[in-house]
Amino acid sequence: MPHPDSPAPVPPAGLGRPAGPRHFVLGAPAAPRPAPDDVPARRSPTASAPSAPAAPAVTTGPPPDRPASNAPRRQRPLLALATALALGALFGSATTGVVTGLAVGPDEAPPPAADQGTGLTTTSAAQRVLPSVVQVRAGSRGGSGVVLDDSHVVTNGHVVVGSTSVELMLDDGRTVAGRVLGADERNDIAVVEADLGPTPAAALGSSAALRIGDPVIAVGSPLGLTGSVTAGVVSAVDRSAGGFPGPMVQTDASINQGNSGGPLVDLRGRVVGINTAIATMGGSGSIGIGFAVPIDRAADVADRIIRGS
Repeated sequence: MPHPDSPAPVPPAGLGRPAGPRHFVLGAPAAPRPAPDDVPARRSPTASAPSAPAAPAVTTGPPPDRPASNAPRRQRPLLALATALALGALFGSATTGVVTGLAVGPDEAPPPAADQGTGLTTTSAAQRVLPSVVQVRAGSRGGSGVVLDDSHVVTNGHVVVGSTSVELMLDDGRTVAGRVLGADERNDIAVVEADLGPTPAAALGSSAALRIGDPVIAVGSPLGLTGSVTAGVVSAVDRSAGGFPGPMVQTDASINQGNSGGPLVDLRGRVVGINTAIATMGGSGSIGIGFAVPIDRAADVADRIIRGS
């Protein structure tokens, strides 16, 4: 599986070029199904665009207080089809935020994702884990990492590849020097040793306990933006992805360049995976399908690296 490492905007203050995540291609997108020629004249044009989100209804027939036009009936399906295609292009290409903004008013914003019955939210999860997340600078490359103890950070192998020393930017703003202890190329897990001082270690959860639909957050430094948090759910717990030697956790939490090596976290603030890869279609960027090395496997690999160093 090739690393993406395509040119990216130069981040501020010498943060380095964001590394990863690793890519693998799902294939070219399927062509849209053509609409039939005999679409009923009064059918809503949104029915002709099955891929578009719910859109305001558009009626192609005459208003009730005006007589119908003398135009041949054959022209109305064509008008409906053209309108549907235009709406499909508009709404199909819109970002999630734009579409959500159309559906939810400013006074109707949904509450933060919460674990039913516990009151745990993405906000509380982020507050617990952010002090334990670091930015990793390896030469001209940059990524993320998570603190295991007072002297070790776990990250991705492709973030530190080719480097023996790195810089770590901690959540409190300090920058410390680190040494790459080792990396497992197949699992894409590496460990950095550094004097982390009072930086707290992250709480580790169990990836074996994950269920499809569990809320999670991805934390890291996408494009050099430290301490960034994105939210989503667990899409699958045993997904085969590229050349990884074991199943991966799939999530729709946004993962971008610079997120590599950062934690995937449950609502209790426990690390359940190390964000590592994304799927792409036809050479595109992130399409909302990300993959993390399950923390049960990542912790075992990190422990072997620490003991063998």
